[in-house]
Amino acid sequence: MSSINFNKSALVALDTLKGISKNLSEVQSQIATGKKVDSAKDNAAIWAISKVMESDVGGFAKINESLNLGASTVAVARAGAEQIEGLLEDMKGLIIASQEEGQDREKLQTDIDRLNDQITSIIDAAQFNGVNLLKGGDTVNILASLDRSASGLATSSIRVDRQDMMAAQVVDTAAGVYAAGTGGSAATLNATQSQDIAVGTPTAGVAYSIGLTGTDADSSAFVPASYTTAGTATGAANIAYVARDGDTAADVAAGLAAAYADYVAANSLDTDVLNVTADGDTLSFTSGVTDGTDTIAVRLDTVTSDDNVAKGAVYDAASINVTTSEGAAAALGTIERAIQATVDVAAEFGSAEKRISNQMEFVGRLMDAMKAGISALTDTDMEEASARLQSLQVQQQLGVQALSIANASPQQLLSLFRS
Repeated sequence: MSSINFNKSALVALDTLKGISKNLSEVQSQIATGKKVDSAKDNAAIWAISKVMESDVGGFAKINESLNLGASTVAVARAGAEQIEGLLEDMKGLIIASQEEGQDREKLQTDIDRLNDQITSIIDAAQFNGVNLLKGGDTVNILASLDRSASGLATSSIRVDRQDMMAAQVVDTAAGVYAAGTGGSAATLNATQSQDIAVGTPTAGVAYSIGLTGTDADSSAFVPASYTTAGTATGAANIAYVARDGDTAADVAAGLAAAYADYVAANSLDTDVLNVTADGDTLSFTSGVTDGTDTIAVRLDTVTSDDNVAKGAVYDAASINVTTSEGAAAALGTIERAIQATVDVAAEFGSAEKRISNQMEFVGRLMDAMKAGISALTDTDMEEASARLQSLQVQQQLGVQALSIANASPQQLLSLFRS
């Protein structure tokens, strides 16, 4: 049945054409913007995910800047430590030369003093953006990552410890908790003339000290006062080593043996009366003169205080004096310890720099992967859009023709009323 009031065919053709036009408009928008999800109305879930990921990409870009700044700061410190190690090697050559009789030790000492001045200059200058990792201060934390979890967003950092290379060792003799060695940390040299004391697991910041008590009624074998340290915190500061973070028992033992050697040199003592050496994590005490009545009690004391300060890697090098035979001999041990400590500092910074570099590489790859993921979620597939555009354009043309035919069908009714 045909009706002049309602044209069903035209209505169907019109609805079809509207749908085609809508799809065509969407495809044209996707091609123009390059986005298949450009706003929340396009796909709310995908749009929300992409916006969170874009925010994280922006955060990682700032983290990458932080890592670059941190890497430069650590690189400057590492270069400074490596340069100092080279200067210490030069100083070692001068000290070795001073061992030979007939050398002009005064001129050698002048050269050593100039090297020490240069070391101080390098330490002062080894700063980047106002941060000097070769001088004292708080630990530096370099922003390294964003960690997203179900509970929220958090950050993580790479910790770089400052290395105060010129720090003067301080044992807090006023407020510190002093503990005299007893039991397994104390022994007496008499007829045996040899005793060992194990250091045990050290604690960073604790000052470990060798305590001595000499007994000789007539002072025939030695002067007791020369081999006696007061049984107080003040006495514990005489032959001491403040443990650093990461020190082993062997490090503490070696530090105490070196401190005793300095004590002997400073007080012109005889190592035949008492000598202290380190064997791994054990201190060995030996004497060639003690007996049943002439004794030296030895012990491992400790001072616990937040105000204890571990000495810097090159602190002892500044006091080297080769103008005397005794000083030249003692300088060999001092320079070896300074070189090893400086090598450790440079290695520590090198390790931190490598970790930062690895993190920078990871963050870069992570940002690339996130950008690729965002693109896959939101960007238009241009090849698909092109093919779809052409298809919709053909459908639109056919729809227009179909609507034209449908609109023309009522005209056929007029022929029924012609005479």
